[in-house]
This record gives sequence, C-alpha cells and structure tokens, in this order.
Amino acid sequence: MRMGGMRGKLTTALASLAMLTSCGGGGGGSSSGTFSNAPSPTPTPSGTGSTVAGCSLADRQNWAAAQLREWYLFPETLPASLSPAGYTDVESYVDALTATARSQRRDRYFTYVTSIKEEDAYYNSGSSAGFGVRLSYDSANRRVFVSEAFEGAPALAAGIDRGTEILAIGTSAADLRTVADLYAAGGQAAITDALGPSTAGTTRVLRVTDAGGVRNVTVAKADYSLAPVSSRYGAKIIDEGGRRFGYVNLRTFISTADPALRTAFDTFRAAGVTDIVVDLRYNGGGLVAIAELMGDLMGANRSTSDVFSYTSFRPEKASNNRTRFFAPVSQSVAPTRLAFIGTGGTASASELVINAFVPYLHGNAALIGGNTYGKPVGQIARDNTACDDRLRVIAFATQNAARQGDYYDGLAGKVEASCRAADDTAYPLGDPREASTRAALDFLQGKTCTPISAEATTQSLAGGGRRELLSPLRPTTAQRGVPGLF
Repeated sequence: MRMGGMRGKLTTALASLAMLTSCGGGGGGSSSGTFSNAPSPTPTPSGTGSTVAGCSLADRQNWAAAQLREWYLFPETLPASLSPAGYTDVESYVDALTATARSQRRDRYFTYVTSIKEEDAYYNSGSSAGFGVRLSYDSANRRVFVSEAFEGAPALAAGIDRGTEILAIGTSAADLRTVADLYAAGGQAAITDALGPSTAGTTRVLRVTDAGGVRNVTVAKADYSLAPVSSRYGAKIIDEGGRRFGYVNLRTFISTADPALRTAFDTFRAAGVTDIVVDLRYNGGGLVAIAELMGDLMGANRSTSDVFSYTSFRPEKASNNRTRFFAPVSQSVAPTRLAFIGTGGTASASELVINAFVPYLHGNAALIGGNTYGKPVGQIARDNTACDDRLRVIAFATQNAARQGDYYDGLAGKVEASCRAADDTAYPLGDPREASTRAALDFLQGKTCTPISAEATTQSLAGGGRRELLSPLRPTTAQRGVPGLF
C-alpha cells in the first residue's frame, strides 16, 4: 500500500499488505497520497488489449466506479448513481465520484487514475523525466524559486540550484515571458504550462538570477533517476557546541531509499548520535514499507510489542486490517530527541512517521517549520492491466499507538512540541544557518521557540508573500511523491 497519490494492483493481495506505501502530495489542490504495502485483493482479469473489449472509455470509467464502490474508505459519500456519459476521461469521472469526500477534506484528490508503467518506474527506481528541480512560488509577489535541484539531472548540471529565481520562461530567447506576466494571465497553470510536458527532450530557455547574476539558461528535460537521499546534503553529522547531531533529508519514500537510510542511521549509531533532525519538508509520501523502515531505524529502544501504526479498512474489508509493530534492525538508533522538519508539502508517509513517535517521545519529538498537509489515509492499487490503468483508491486510515490519526488539517495541532520556522532558500538544505535547520538544532539543544499554528502550512516571506510548492492541475506520479517537481 501507499500513502500518497499513487495507484497499484490488487494482484498482490496479502503480499501488498506487507508492503504498504504511502504517497501524498501537499500544498496543491490536486496533490494526493497513497499508502502502499497494504493488503490488496486479488486482481480482477481485464481486457486483452487497449483497442479491444474492456478499454473503451465507458468500460474504463465503469471499471473505476466498481473499484470505488467495493473499496473506497468513505462509501457513504459516493453518489447513488452518476452517469459517466458527461465526462471525457476516466480522471474527471473519478473526481466527480469522490467530490463529496473532497469537500469534507477527507480525500483531496488522493484517489486518482495513473499509468501502471509510469508508477512502477518511479517507485522502483525514482525514474522520471524533467529538469530535475523542485519549484516553489510566491503568489502575492508573482515569483518562482528553485527549492531544490537533483543530482544527475539537467538543471543542476546547468548551474541551477536551491535559491535560484526563475524570472522568465520561453521556448527560445525571443519569446521569453516573465513569470509575473504568466501568473497574471493564468495563475499557476500558466507557469506549469510554460514549463512544458514531462517528456525527455522538451527544451526551455529560462531567465534566472542567483548569486552569479541574471542570465539565460537553455535546459532540456531528460530521463533521470531521483536519489531519495541527496549525495550532497542528504545525511550528515553536525558538530556544534561540543555536541553531535544527526541530519537526514528524505526526499521521497521509494524503494531505493532503503540502503541510503540504513547507511545514514548506521553512521549515526556508530557515532553515538541520539539527537536527530529528520528533514521531510518537501516529502509528499510514497511507500509505507519505507516509512516503516524509517521508524525501525529510529526504534532501537522500542520493543517488538510496541505499535508503530494501525491500518484500518472499511468494516466489510476489516480482514485486511493490520497492526504494524516496531522491528529494530542492526543500524537502528535510540533517539533522545527528534526534530522533524515539515511544511505544507509534507504529507502521507511523512506524516505517518512523525505521528508514530508522538506517543513514545511526547514533547521530545517536535515538528519544525510549518504545519503539514494532513493525510492520515492511504491508497491501495487496483490495476486494469490491458489499459495501463491503475486506480489509486483511498481504502484505509492509519493511527499511531495511541489511536491518534485524525489529522486532516495537519499535525501542528496533534504533536506535543513544535517550532515555527521559515524555509530559507538562501542556504543549502541541512546548513545550520538555514532557518528550519537552525530551529531544529535549537530544539534539540533545549532552546525555546514559537509554536506552529494550525494554519501555518506555508512560510511567510519578506514583503508579505507566502511560498508554496508549485503543482500542475494533474500531477504525474513523480510529482505526487515529490511535490513541486519539474
């Protein structure tokens, strides 16, 4: 199962239950998340080809509706009958079916249809196509910034990194349009459209400014594999004031995070580090299995009878319910204090990990930065293989050991300690001078701070603006797990 905006097959029944994943998206109306590794029922055979029976638009829409009526966590919100005839694609029909739960903030586009091939490629290896940056925008001042740039991708190779501001976008230097003009013409959608489709070879000219000055940069989107833990700043030990603090930044919960996380925590363990900053500020979720591993890596002092999380399906599907206990591994540490950095882009599996430690560490586990997105539910995956359709359907809810899981409005009102801080793109992630990292280190050292208010999902900026992650109307699988990805 997954916690986030992801889809999968029901072909793996109980095996899926053991592999819950959680994907989620924060900071955008169409972001979503899923829990994977939850029990999935046996798949229903589908048609034999995309041009034969089973793959007409009506067939695909009816198939999606049938999965929702069988598995949806909020069946009482589904319309008694809704003809698919007025909808031109499967996605808009699914959106209409789930509109009531969305209006109640229980399913904010967390249920969706995606491509089996696309999703498998992303969750297995981080495969994606794009510039390899995470973008945020300040709507009040009509500005777009690079919040993060990924190793091995085109943008970083072209000298575009965290803190770079994008001033204008065009297909050539001759047709550059300023971000302010684009935003005035069509809001976020105009900006995401100007950046072009997520296909290798798409080329754009970007006018940017950073410490090196203003310049035009030509960048072509390319296929690359996203490293879930950065080779530059993803894991390190920070020495300060005669003490040592661990810092780990997880970008997304995908399979390839496993060895990187084990290596990071093994380093902390060997150094005797017990105060740790866990930076999940942009992490929209992903695989539940990786969330559980992260919990285990911070659970050296947890008993195998200590509950990490409870997973609950609707009553008639209760046979799929699951209790997951901590299972410490050789690389595990026993944390004294944990500082979780979060923002409105922190969702799903990220929130699952944070919530899991509240009953054990209480005020020694703090949320730093801003309020999280609010996704205490997860998706299972139903596949219509002949049509390459994967329906990610919200089918289960999660709770921590204290049976706390009602955080649809984020975790700020649920954690016992929090410290408000900005996401300061003037400094690299993990730099002790960066505002959220600084606040996290201060918390670990016992210093006082201003708590996060429940509405503080975005960061206030000088000039009155607020910065949020940029998201297209219909994000790709990678953009659901990595909010702001382009």
